[in-house]
Amino acid sequence: MKQVEFSKEIRQDLIRNIQEFFLQEREEELSEFQAAKVLEFIAADIGPHIYNQAIRDAHALLSNSIEDLYGLEKRAR
Repeated sequence: MKQVEFSKEIRQDLIRNIQEFFLQEREEELSEFQAAKVLEFIAADIGPHIYNQAIRDAHALLSNSIEDLYGLEKRAR
């Protein structure tokens, strides 16, 4: 699977969020480099699982929608 790529703005936002999380939850200050490494780990190791779940959810939603469409079919007399 291709590595997730973020725009510069989103990447900076995510790094700041990780730094804030570590500071609030662990009272630990992370450098920008350390937070970027955490982001890389999440994107590479956890991201695919989240992506796959999103695909399964979308598939289920579309399947239900298609079934609903078949329910609208008019029956021939």
